[in-house]
Formats: sequence, C-alpha cells, structure tokens
Amino acid sequence: MTAKLHTPVLERYGPDPNADLMVCDWPGCDDEAPHRAPRSRDEPNSFRWFCKVHASQYNKAWNFFADLTDDEVEAIVRHDTVWNRPSWPLGAAPAIRAFMAGEFDDPFGTFDNDGSDSERASGDKPASDPSLAAIGAEIRRALAVLDLEIPVDIVAVKTRYKDLVKTYHPDAPGAPADADDRIKEINHAYRLIMDFLET
Repeated sequence: MTAKLHTPVLERYGPDPNADLMVCDWPGCDDEAPHRAPRSRDEPNSFRWFCKVHASQYNKAWNFFADLTDDEVEAIVRHDTVWNRPSWPLGAAPAIRAFMAGEFDDPFGTFDNDGSDSERASGDKPASDPSLAAIGAEIRRALAVLDLEIPVDIVAVKTRYKDLVKTYHPDAPGAPADADDRIKEINHAYRLIMDFLET
C-alpha cells in the first residue's frame, strides 16, 4: 500500500469530487451543491454546500469579523502580518542591548543625548574636551576594569594599576583563585588606557 505523501493544493481546496451527491443548503433550493463555504469563524474546516448562485450570496453576507471587538480584530490583523508565526520583540538581542547601554564607539558624539551639540552651536556652553567625545566602549570597559572614572590622568592610572597588580598577582600571598585571568584583564585594560592617553 502506498500512501500519498503530498496532496496537491487543488485536491485539498478545490471542488470536492463527492460534491455531486450534495444538495444546496439554501432553504428551498434542491440544486446540486458543488461549492463549499465556511460554516463559521470557529470551525474553518467545516463547510456548508451551495449551488453557485447561493454560494455567492452566502459569501457576500458572511463576515469573518462579526461579533468581534476592535481589540480582537486588531490582534488577528497583527498576528496575520507575521503569517501566524511566533515573533519576538525587537531589541532583545545582546547587540541592541549594548547599543542602548551606550557601549559602542561614537567618536563624533553623534548619539550624545545631553544636548551639548545644540548648546555649542548656540554659544551657551563652551566646547568640552574633544578627547572625552572620542572615548569608545572599549576604553570605557577598560576604565571599569581598573575602577576608574573620567577624567583620568596617567598618574592616577599608574597608581591604580600598581595597587591592583599587588592584589591580583598570582604569586602574591592570599591571591584569589581567579588571579591569573584577572591579572590578564588588568594588564590588557592598563595597556588600552595608556595607549589612549599617550596619543
């Protein structure tokens, strides 16, 4: 016995080959009923059978959205816009979260929300230090590793670096278990900040 793996669309949704035995469901009509129409919104696979004339009349009068509130209609329309597939809110990915947290390189200060550009243009506020606008996310993360805040100078960076190396050096007495990884992170952050400050 061989089963059909694929049923052509016309066989599934076209006229039913057994429809010639059907009689029109329209009251008072005894014509042959080869055309089907949905019985109700809640039963999409249950059909009523009509002749051509009465199928047309039934379909013109049938309203899928009858008895639904505006919110229910809106929910159906929104669900149909994504082809009834599950969807997720935009902005849930790590990249967009990083962007929203300001962790991106903005050397020209395009995304500054403090109004500094408009104030500078009107002459109300003096221009800030251009090096602060050029600090990218990588430098901000490096400053966080060394637990420093802007403004910072080379002396403060060196002092903080020496304190952290004494605490996290793997050979230091009482060094934490993650001292190897932590000292690598501290060294990398120190190099980034020093390169930035010396340029």
